[in-house]
Amino acid sequence: MSLPHAILTALLEKPSSGLDLTHRFDRSIGYFWSATHQQIYRELGKLEKEGLIRTLPSDTPARGKRKTYEVLPTGRTELARWVDESEDPRPIRDPLPLRLRAAGVVGVGGLVAELRRHRELHAAQLEEYRGIEKRDAARERGTDRDRVQRLVLRAGIDMETFWVTWLDEAIEDLEELEARG
Repeated sequence: MSLPHAILTALLEKPSSGLDLTHRFDRSIGYFWSATHQQIYRELGKLEKEGLIRTLPSDTPARGKRKTYEVLPTGRTELARWVDESEDPRPIRDPLPLRLRAAGVVGVGGLVAELRRHRELHAAQLEEYRGIEKRDAARERGTDRDRVQRLVLRAGIDMETFWVTWLDEAIEDLEELEARG
């Protein structure tokens, strides 16, 4: 996924200012695609220059006022093209498995404590996702958009479940190795 496409998606969901987008990235999109405020504002400028989005007209002077952006038909076309594009899966690029492999040659050291810390972070994220799932289920919304967003949420839940399970196993195995001496 690329940042321009994440922004186009967010703006098609709801025309927004740069500040609104940064808040939405912090609350939802950022769970699976993060971006800094500076990256979002820089990308908005590029997308506008490329003719994929525009600033909505305003009756008040632009100076000191937030710009609200919307996607133009060319932006929608670009997003649809990207959705249809073929792309191979990418390997997970997380340093934790690499650190575990390194521990196999230099010793475990304090890695078990770090694994426990990661496990707690993943468990907390899992609970947050489950809370979102429970909240959304209570609303009983059934639009196509809701169904697709639930799929994204399920991916997050499944990924965090994987990490918690894997970390439980890794911690158990390393503790056993430490006990053997």
